[in-house]
Amino acid sequence: MELIFATNNQHKAEEINKLLGGHWRIKSLADLNFHDEVPETGNTLEANALEKARYIYELWGKDCFADDTGLEVDLLNGAPGVFSARYAGPEKSSEKNIAKLLKELNGKNNRKARFRTVIALILNGREILFEGIVNGTILESEKGEKGFGYDPVFKPDEANVSFAQMPLSEKNLISHRGRAIKKLTEYLQMPK
Repeated sequence: MELIFATNNQHKAEEINKLLGGHWRIKSLADLNFHDEVPETGNTLEANALEKARYIYELWGKDCFADDTGLEVDLLNGAPGVFSARYAGPEKSSEKNIAKLLKELNGKNNRKARFRTVIALILNGREILFEGIVNGTILESEKGEKGFGYDPVFKPDEANVSFAQMPLSEKNLISHRGRAIKKLTEYLQMPK
């Protein structure tokens, strides 16, 4: 089975290819030589994932999926949430996003947060949503060199280190994206 993954983010494409374990041929937008921005104007992760999947499905008419992920911080009433990538501005700078987040939580005791991923799959014209959540804490400073985005400041409850300190194989076992992809793969393996 071949699926188009509606992303130009190579980090995400590599992560998901490892999670799927080679059972499907996943093509990223880069594999299709498509480098334009895919629209994501929704106010929720669900709306953005669906918008991206529908855009790619209409463009190529092939089965596809898209995801959207947000970091939701309790003390910030769920922010940055759907605006996680652009939290510090439209340039989508991980460094600036982390700096803004740490500044807003400076001196605060409640550092509870969660990563949430929503995947929208369009298979044979049918739309299905899958969600993955991992709860954790925002660290007071960056730790680790691996990962991307907020990984250096997010410590999942199931571990003693940040996502950026974990090997990808270990992160995939507990990550929000890993959990959403597990639900996606279980669905794809069900008899239709």
